[in-house]
Amino acid sequence: MAETGDFITVGEDGPERRIAVRVREGAGPAVVWLGGFRSDMTATKATALDEWASRAGRRFVRFDYAAHGASSGAFEDYTISAWLADARAVIAAHAGPAPVLVGSSMGGWIASLAARSMAAQGRPATGLVLIAPALDFTEDLLWAKLSEAERTAMAAAGHLKVPSEYDSRPTVLTMALVEDGRRHLMLGGPIAVGCPVHILQGGRDPDVPHAHAFRMLERLPPEGTVLTLIADGDHRLSRPQDIARLVEAVAGMG
Repeated sequence: MAETGDFITVGEDGPERRIAVRVREGAGPAVVWLGGFRSDMTATKATALDEWASRAGRRFVRFDYAAHGASSGAFEDYTISAWLADARAVIAAHAGPAPVLVGSSMGGWIASLAARSMAAQGRPATGLVLIAPALDFTEDLLWAKLSEAERTAMAAAGHLKVPSEYDSRPTVLTMALVEDGRRHLMLGGPIAVGCPVHILQGGRDPDVPHAHAFRMLERLPPEGTVLTLIADGDHRLSRPQDIARLVEAVAGMG
């Protein structure tokens, strides 16, 4: 099945930007990839799912959030609200009814927010597959782990530069990102996404500890919810055996 590239324009949540999208034609329900913080749609897991979709004849949609990959924008200008708007726009334009949403790390939070909105509107997703889902990460995995001195410096300057294990460039964290993230927190109560959920979580994940995934598990309905704990898995879960589990989980959603 052929894959085509496109751009859509989004701008209702933040500056107007061009969002890069790739669509592989195929049968539905469409599978939509939502990547992680500072990742892009050419990363290992997204590419592996695209190869699976080609073999399986499935419709597969992947995209880059604003200021990620091939999409336009400066990273410091965007927050969870904007990246959620990007995801919703891509889903509306290219996914069709009842897609399977596959979210990695921050993409797990974005996918969960999108699925909750879809369910509230009476058009639930077919399912969610979440890899190390970083729900509420701006609060629980970022702000909560900063020292008092770092918080003070970040509040005064409006941003903080921190080293990244995944990029030679430092990550610029903004107060706007943290403050906007508080508008979208999910772990304080029941999570009603309206569809089956399969979480894949590494037991040796230093970025999104497995205890964080268990917090999400406790807030999801037991029916239709599965957590696969990969005891020796890291945050990326990009080894061949991890990719095989991911493909199996996605294929199992229908």
